[in-house]
Amino acid sequence: MDADDSRAPKGSLRKFLEHLSGAGKAIGVLTSGGDAQGMNAAVRAVVRMGIYVGAKVYFIYEGYQGMVDGGANIAEADWESVSSILQVGGTIIGSARCQAFRTREGRLKAACNLLQRGITNLCVIGGDGSLTGANLFRKEWSGLLEELARNGQIDKEAVQKYAYLNVVGMVGSIDNDFCGTDMTIGTDSALHRIIEVIDAIMTTAQSHQRTFVLEVMGRHCGYLALVSALACGADWVFLPESPPEQGWEEQMCVKLSENRARKKRLNIIIVAEGAIDTQNKPITSEKIKELVVSQLGYDTRVTILGHVQRGGTPSAFDRILASRMGVEAVIALLEATPDTPACVVSLNGNHAVRLPLMECVQMTQDVQKAMDERRFQDAVRLRGRSFAGNLNTYKRLAIKLPDDQIPKTNCNVAVINVGAPAAGMNAAVRSAVRVGIADGHRMLAIYDGFDGFAKGQIKEIGWTDVGGWTGQGGSILGTKRILPGKYLEEIATQMRTHSINALLIIGGFEAYLGLLELSAAREKHEEFCVPMVMVPATVSNNVPGSDFSIGADTALNTITDTCDRIKQSASGTKRRVFIIETMGGYCGYLANMGGLAAGADAAYIFEEPFDIRDLQSNVEHLTEKMKTTIQRGLVLRNESCSENYTTDFIYQLYSEEGKGVFDCRKNVLGHMQQGGAPSPFDRNFGTKISARAMEWITAKLKEARGRGKKFTTDDSVCVLGISKRNVIFQPVAELKQQTDFEHRIPKEQWWLKLRPLMKILAKYKASYDVSDSGQLEHVQPWSV
Repeated sequence: MDADDSRAPKGSLRKFLEHLSGAGKAIGVLTSGGDAQGMNAAVRAVVRMGIYVGAKVYFIYEGYQGMVDGGANIAEADWESVSSILQVGGTIIGSARCQAFRTREGRLKAACNLLQRGITNLCVIGGDGSLTGANLFRKEWSGLLEELARNGQIDKEAVQKYAYLNVVGMVGSIDNDFCGTDMTIGTDSALHRIIEVIDAIMTTAQSHQRTFVLEVMGRHCGYLALVSALACGADWVFLPESPPEQGWEEQMCVKLSENRARKKRLNIIIVAEGAIDTQNKPITSEKIKELVVSQLGYDTRVTILGHVQRGGTPSAFDRILASRMGVEAVIALLEATPDTPACVVSLNGNHAVRLPLMECVQMTQDVQKAMDERRFQDAVRLRGRSFAGNLNTYKRLAIKLPDDQIPKTNCNVAVINVGAPAAGMNAAVRSAVRVGIADGHRMLAIYDGFDGFAKGQIKEIGWTDVGGWTGQGGSILGTKRILPGKYLEEIATQMRTHSINALLIIGGFEAYLGLLELSAAREKHEEFCVPMVMVPATVSNNVPGSDFSIGADTALNTITDTCDRIKQSASGTKRRVFIIETMGGYCGYLANMGGLAAGADAAYIFEEPFDIRDLQSNVEHLTEKMKTTIQRGLVLRNESCSENYTTDFIYQLYSEEGKGVFDCRKNVLGHMQQGGAPSPFDRNFGTKISARAMEWITAKLKEARGRGKKFTTDDSVCVLGISKRNVIFQPVAELKQQTDFEHRIPKEQWWLKLRPLMKILAKYKASYDVSDSGQLEHVQPWSV
């Protein structure tokens, strides 16, 4: 944590930012179009990264309108002007729709206003309209300069000095309607708002046996409707890209009445505001309500969520996404040449990538064209891999075929939760059970982990048994940290007694160790020669083979919310530093990412050793900070980052060294990080990854059908995870080499690359590895 980062790991890629000096450069940042939560985090990152590399950064207030009007609307930003905005929704620099910028005359004024301040680098945060406008401005730039010179508003020197304009875009839109990026800034926060409302509505609907029709935003894109339907297990969903087939009215009513007959006390129907039928006629929430009332006579209510979805504080995911994008945008601007096309910084898997702006805009417009021309399959395909995947998963989980239409496999598949509870585990169990039943298997639930397995706490679990599970925290099946090693005989007996043909384990590091033990016991017990797959679920996010675990996002949001409150508690107190201890075992993911999302000054983690000099330099750094207008500090510490530098030790050291400058408080967040309702990300991640695990099990069992095949090869015992941009199955035998068993962490962790980001944004000098960025990629449409 040294201020000059001189002791960065030897041999680490240190392609530092020296070749990217921003000296003499000026960057303008604006937010345009509809606002979205997380825009402020993006603005903060652009300003701080710009200043860090020596550039001047200017706020352009009120979007393009401010650029056209000039004057006080274009003002230089400093480090402190973006302090305490990370947790604020909306955009502090304002956003406006601007007619004047659509005219050449307006753009001429805008160019003149930028030139007065020497701004030739633009960072635009907005939707496709805003980004298209920026691209047009860039194309016209040299022509606008010549015209200004002819009018005598600038001299010839200026024409040459400011010959070209660089444009980098970031997509801020809650609809997630921009092709080329997995998630746009604001989408995750909007899902948080929707899910909060749905969770609240479900309790009242349950009391009165009501049907609720919920209308969510998305005029041209059904992403919010689809993902919230997946996250709450809605009975029916209406999307613009995938209209219901002819005769949907009757089908929907049959589905609703079947669900009521299965003792379900409520129905939830989700409608995107732009929902249409196959003839492109609107399907409104009122129309659906009238249909349900007239056909079924159910007590039905409509709730239109409206602008609630745009408001509120940004989620941890959006803050981290926007911070990463903002830093990447500045690097892209500094690396740009006159020949570089305008690019958009986007997210692919957990990778920041750059894509040609107009390719993305073109594909986004192609989706609309496909919908207008009623080519709905093309529209879904063009939306990209994650949209099509969500749609297929929703269909599989929402609609159950009658039993006589499901071909039976005569296979028993068991599901077990292992380790500490993690929010989203129940969504994963529900998904596995329903996909398994749809594939013709008999599903068995094992209660209370391997302990319950050995004792025979195994029951068949049906489609309706898992209804309403997605929104519930903890583990309904019960979970324990006990490993199977001591009970191998008993577990093998239970496998034989219940003729278990495959096993799905949902859990953390204990689940991973348990899988290794079961795999090693195959020689002795042939009962374990069945396909076994593990889905990672732990707040610590420390399972080898996956970049993410179910539950980590919920824990991260808890940490971020708590840090926001703690920081706010100091607003009346001058000069205070908070030291906050997070969970995670030896894995620093929560401390590091929590630090990035909450705007911490430092985060102590096990993976980056630190000593007394680092602690001293942090105290000095905070002492300097207290001399500015920002008079509070936030320090996170992972619970096992150091044996001797405990939370108490750091608290006492800071208190002593900061005497007379700042006072200290400490908080241990504890088990609140494991509890709570799962975040939308965890519900969907759990649902999708677990469905994928069951598909793998089905494929393996199909291979063996009728041949009585024993599964003895390594590739039949896997961990399913997300690695870089792909969902992959990795044999546990291969993952052994990648594991630090003593500290229960993977030897390599992707998020350590983001560590310098937190330091830079907290005003430390740091080596930021930019070797991954720089190449402009192309947008890949995905074929269904």
